[in-house]
Amino acid sequence: MADRDILPDDFKPTHYDLTLSDLDFEKWTYKGTVTIDGELVKPTNEITLNTLELKLLDSKVVVSQNKSEQSFKSGKFTEDTKAQRTTITFPAQLPVSAKASLTINFTGELNHDMAGFYRSQYKATVPAAASVPRDEQFHYMLSTQFESCDARRAFPCFDEPNLKATFDFAIEIPDDQVALSNMPKKDCKPVGKNKKLVSFETSPVMSTYLLAWAVGDFEYVEAFTDRLYNGKKVPVRVYTTRGLKEQGRWALQHAPKIIDYFSEQFEIDYPLPKSDILAVHEFTHGAMENWGLVTYRMTAILFDEKLSEARFRNRIAYVVAHELAHQWFGNLVTMDWWDELWLNEGFATWAGWLATDHLHPEWDVWPQFINEGMGAAFSLDAVRSSHAIQVPVRDALDVNQIFDKISYMKGCSMIRMLASNLGVKTFLKGIAIYLKKHQYGNAKTEALWAALSEASGVDVSAMMRPWIEKIGFPVLTVTEGSDHISVKQSRFLSTGDVKPEEDQTVWWVPLGLKGKTGSQEIDSLALTTKESTISGVNSDFYQLNANATGFYRVNYPESRLKVLGTQLDHLTTEDKIFITGSAADLAFAGYSTTAALLSFINGMKSETHYRVLSEALDSINRLKSIFADDEQTKKGLEKFTLELIETALKEVGWSPKEGEDFNVPLLRKRLLLTAVANSDEDTIKAAFERWTAYRANPDANPIPADLRAPVYRAAIRTDPANAVPALKEEWFNTPAVDGKELCLSALGHVTDPDIIKDVLLPFLFNIAPPASVTDSVPSGDMHYLGGGLSGNRVARPLLWTFIRENWDQFEAKLGGNPILADRMIATALSRFADLDALKEIEEFFARDGIDTKAFDRTLEQVKDKIRGRAAYKARDAEGLKSWLVENGYA
Repeated sequence: MADRDILPDDFKPTHYDLTLSDLDFEKWTYKGTVTIDGELVKPTNEITLNTLELKLLDSKVVVSQNKSEQSFKSGKFTEDTKAQRTTITFPAQLPVSAKASLTINFTGELNHDMAGFYRSQYKATVPAAASVPRDEQFHYMLSTQFESCDARRAFPCFDEPNLKATFDFAIEIPDDQVALSNMPKKDCKPVGKNKKLVSFETSPVMSTYLLAWAVGDFEYVEAFTDRLYNGKKVPVRVYTTRGLKEQGRWALQHAPKIIDYFSEQFEIDYPLPKSDILAVHEFTHGAMENWGLVTYRMTAILFDEKLSEARFRNRIAYVVAHELAHQWFGNLVTMDWWDELWLNEGFATWAGWLATDHLHPEWDVWPQFINEGMGAAFSLDAVRSSHAIQVPVRDALDVNQIFDKISYMKGCSMIRMLASNLGVKTFLKGIAIYLKKHQYGNAKTEALWAALSEASGVDVSAMMRPWIEKIGFPVLTVTEGSDHISVKQSRFLSTGDVKPEEDQTVWWVPLGLKGKTGSQEIDSLALTTKESTISGVNSDFYQLNANATGFYRVNYPESRLKVLGTQLDHLTTEDKIFITGSAADLAFAGYSTTAALLSFINGMKSETHYRVLSEALDSINRLKSIFADDEQTKKGLEKFTLELIETALKEVGWSPKEGEDFNVPLLRKRLLLTAVANSDEDTIKAAFERWTAYRANPDANPIPADLRAPVYRAAIRTDPANAVPALKEEWFNTPAVDGKELCLSALGHVTDPDIIKDVLLPFLFNIAPPASVTDSVPSGDMHYLGGGLSGNRVARPLLWTFIRENWDQFEAKLGGNPILADRMIATALSRFADLDALKEIEEFFARDGIDTKAFDRTLEQVKDKIRGRAAYKARDAEGLKSWLVENGYA
């Protein structure tokens, strides 16, 4: 426990009774009383618990012993703001007792930081209830976000995941608003003028971070599960602020089915009497799995049949499945401490895709995971400053930084690799054993391995321990003989400079070999040593990691990669994505060349699968981002890209066809956007004509949802002076739930330095008083515009200069929520490809007065990414240019 900064163990909580009252919508404050029942484990005159931004007013402890009660009062509170704790000192020693209750009266703040108990601003679409707080521009709703360590911002509590308790919650609200919490409403009674006290049923035993409540002008749509639970169908509701409930229908089609599916797969019925979904107007992440009341970012839950982009159907279905998987994995059984966050997030990510694939096999979601999820995990895990999946976590600020691609995407990749090797049925049997054994409790990773070993008869712990406890992943280097191959595993680093002491891990690597002589099957061999030779391999065609279920890269000889580029019909969609990604990462790190990557992609000119082309285009975009300072290289890559997409673009065109596959609108958007970004004059002209018609008469010439991104980009490219104010206006007024994200993403592509400096950077970083709110991006959405600017060669250095010169403004806007500051550092700085920028970053953050504690881990990762990009640029700039010239592209 020495590596954890945890509370003293004098008092063990078992039940909370929390009541909130006097919600003040002008000062944004409230009052609260919490009574915490528990056990006094040892004699003490102090009780320490977690608090942040709360004012404790008074407290008392009632101790029961031998049928008598003793009462101890205290107003002596010692607050440690850094540790986010308050110690209450009592005038006399409290005796050991199995039954004690601590009552605290306190006041709190309804902050605007998307953490704790907070307020969200929104523009009402229809007239709202009279009592709803509002100002000139916005109305407000209230909700909570407690994971990981922000329950302590809302009420004094023992805010650690293994200090589970039951909860009673009540809140006093205006009588024309709605209150929600984890459990169904128990009672509602009038209290004073135009107010009511709403109380809720007692919750199951759970961690503080899963408690939730919300207050607002809410309405809902409702459906029910097909299965019965305790003799009843479970009601599922999607709540929104008034006027938006119909946009919850798509999510509502999925949630009841997913509850039934997981109840069957996990062999435990959904454990609560209801399942509520709430769309929250301002939100840090995608969603939060509060038990029985899951909260969501608007674009992760609402879908407008007329105005939303098709891709949000997929996003919503997946996010709903991910959060519902948590109702078992995370909520019913919780990790013991935050160092095992991956147990929650890696599993929920895998189960989310499993359920989405079950409901929508036609969507091809596993190729999507390989392209988006696994790709993101490889990218972060390839840097020196990555971390092991199971990582020491000291305190709250440490926790925030591991809600990252390692915990989610590498965690999911581990689960997928293991499930593929044990068999999904066997794997789910092990999950059921694990959940039944530890329900309503906490568990460590080893408990999961034990349950999976019991189900499979395999020593899962031995196979998986290096994957979970060690940093990084292997690259398998293949050497070919006449009828055999030798395979050697070594740690992969994107900087290509692995030291011997960093290459000690021997991973269990499932080889997934296709091409054993005389066999059509995938051979389930595994590499369990540093090196091995496999005989009987077909020299015409073979491949490793078939279907891309293993988490590693494969370094084929360059001649083999060329051959594979001519054998695409032998490869599955997953294989093509994986081989492209491997070739790109190997070129980046110097194990192979950019020429080898482009030669392989060159074979894909007749490819029309959205995910395969996405991976190829992602690879080329990285090249453009690193090498396109050179005009000849930039033009060569543009020409290469346009040739690659020519066939597919002709096939999909601008207009949707009746009954086309779900992935086709996604492909159309990607290809048109790519054509605009790579200077295809015909596409730019056609897109800009649509923009001009729309601006002249929006009602008569609406832009179809899936075409907005390419049309906006063409407008920004052709007429930035007029397009920027028009898109800012669109951003503020759009009725489309995804419209704000699209406008911000498009604005990031402006290349006029004056517009970037004078308009976009102030728009991004302004801390807006309500009067100028049309000129300030909300902090939870800053990464959409920040990401575009950071990926833009002209804007990147201007963005960095602005952050350096206005650090106080950066902190003032993002400092209230460490997650946002951490995200912005990663977004804004990781795309540089030169050592001068790295030196500036290092010098700036080493200055006195700059506190990097909230993003120190991320900052090291940013530096490593820049080192890798700079090394790649120095090493391969000439080779890339030569290939483009030799092949007629430059």
